[in-house]
Amino acid sequence: MPFQARNPRLFSFLHATVLPTAFSYTSSMAHATRPFARYSSSSTATRMPRLSPRVRRGGSLLTTGALITLGLGTIYADSNTPVDGTNTPPTTTQTVGSLIRSYVVYTMCSVPALVDFSPQLLAFLTGIPGLKQITESVVRVTFFDQFVGGDTAHATLPLLKQLRATNKGALFAYSVEVDEEEAVGSKKSKKDAEPPHKRIVDEMIRCIDVAADFEDSVRAEGKEIVRGRKTWVAVKMTALLPDAQSLINFSSYIIANRSAPPIPVAFPGYPELSDLDVLYKTTPDGAKVAAIDSLPANSVGQTLTDEDIESLRDLHSDLIRICQRAQERGVRVIIDAEYSWYQPAIDALALSLTRQFNKLPDSKSSSSTSSVLPLVYGTYQAYLRRTPEHLKLSLLDSKKHNYSLGVKLVRGAYHPHELAAHQSRQKRPGDGGSISKLGAHHDQSLSISPDPYPPVWETKADTDTCYNECAKALIQAIEEDLYSPPPSPSPAPLSSSSSSWLTPSSWITKLKGQRTPSAVVTSSVSPRLDIEPKIPSIGVLFGTHNWKSCDLILNELVRHGLASQELLLRGGKEPIIHLDEEVTERVTVGQLYGMSNALTDYLVGRTRSGSPLVIKYVPYGALSEVMPYLSRRAIENKSVLGDGGAADERRRAGSELWRRLFG
Repeated sequence: MPFQARNPRLFSFLHATVLPTAFSYTSSMAHATRPFARYSSSSTATRMPRLSPRVRRGGSLLTTGALITLGLGTIYADSNTPVDGTNTPPTTTQTVGSLIRSYVVYTMCSVPALVDFSPQLLAFLTGIPGLKQITESVVRVTFFDQFVGGDTAHATLPLLKQLRATNKGALFAYSVEVDEEEAVGSKKSKKDAEPPHKRIVDEMIRCIDVAADFEDSVRAEGKEIVRGRKTWVAVKMTALLPDAQSLINFSSYIIANRSAPPIPVAFPGYPELSDLDVLYKTTPDGAKVAAIDSLPANSVGQTLTDEDIESLRDLHSDLIRICQRAQERGVRVIIDAEYSWYQPAIDALALSLTRQFNKLPDSKSSSSTSSVLPLVYGTYQAYLRRTPEHLKLSLLDSKKHNYSLGVKLVRGAYHPHELAAHQSRQKRPGDGGSISKLGAHHDQSLSISPDPYPPVWETKADTDTCYNECAKALIQAIEEDLYSPPPSPSPAPLSSSSSSWLTPSSWITKLKGQRTPSAVVTSSVSPRLDIEPKIPSIGVLFGTHNWKSCDLILNELVRHGLASQELLLRGGKEPIIHLDEEVTERVTVGQLYGMSNALTDYLVGRTRSGSPLVIKYVPYGALSEVMPYLSRRAIENKSVLGDGGAADERRRAGSELWRRLFG
């Protein structure tokens, strides 16, 4: 049923107030841009792809929605009403302007063709003088304001304060991303005084300082316990070196030369510290050398070059510098996952950083390497087939080498690209698996997997099962960390009873259809009384927009005695869950800024904690810098908010508009 039929009064209000002005302005803008149509039709201009009527209607919606939200001021996608001293959560109070913006944005995200063409559409419109400025203004008041916290780190501070007022934290991200079509052949001149990737490194360090200063100010006001620092920083490795192809070459080399793990692990495999040895080969006198001409080419036809080695060493050095600053300021660092063809290299570098900066005190020392543990988190993507075994080996390795394991568990954002790349690789005859230069269909030529099966699960149901089973295992590991004696210097491997879900037979059985439903807690459960402050040996960030997974996480926390549940329900609502600071130091749940705000508010409303349990992933950056991020965010909405999720977000915004305007 059309929107106007479902909500005639709201439609009449919009039709009588803002739409006439918007359409009038749209008409005048179209008239003003007629000369550009002639310009774009010239032989030297970039030609616009022929778009379907549905996409053209979406473009009109984009313009109209942007004009509606123009003049409404800076509006944030999350609630901004302060809480009282008991952390009672507020009712969502988005402004009317932000609700209109959300409605417009998610209406566009509900048009698959418009979303698929968004990168080409933006590239075309921003390539024409005059239209470029108009397009950027439209994008700024729609997608930018919906999904981005601000142009600079300091510009996001009002948002950080509003989030914290409702007991929400933030995962800060300077969202300058690699344009995949420019990843190859984009090497910067060494003559540049300060290459772009070095400026990004400096900005990430500045971001750490802004996050730390904000947390210090919160503590100074007496609103935060010392340990509950919930403003973190995300790191995207592909943005930190001059050419992302170096990571692909390194990943290819690792896959070809890495020794087999203790148990079979699907591509992209399991990292080893020895993966970095090739970067630091030495001569007999101990000097480091970059020349590796004698190293054999790997099975996918890629040879690591001297320039790759130099870039990767420099990347490693910059990552250490970032982590050292984070260690000094007490800010956690989250290493983002990326496409599978980057992942072996990312995993190897992340493991090195984890062992260095997450080191726990041993029996001879009472101090750890950091005041905040775990300091460095790696990302585990549940849509990868390897994740159950990868997680099991990571838990074992953290015990064996005595470091605190940081886990960011997500479903994964690149599923269609991963499937297409693998299918294309399987179809290429006689090329020996070589990686071709990136072109218009670059995602169909980058796979470096030697496995016959794609690296990702083929159905969302399998990904959901993998995520939920991993979540259960991680909460069990947190329980063991809080209630078990401190680990001995030579810990024994996990018992079969504590990790049976990770054995191949049980995992295959679950994926064949014997799926475990979300746990349901029907009675009050009190936490154990023996929680004592101790250095965490594990910390988990559950990144999810899935309501069932969030309920499962809360129920598992209660079931394992890590949280208490009120005996009486208030007004027929779900019971409130209380979490100790030792638990919130180890457990966090996160959603992307501008997305799933109803879920975020639900989690805050159901829980009580001294420091935030829930955080929002808040990207920032100049509009021109975050365009790739915004394009990807629109595309990811189709998977992150799949099964009608974008339409649900649109309906929520429309319903709230109706309530605000007409009661």
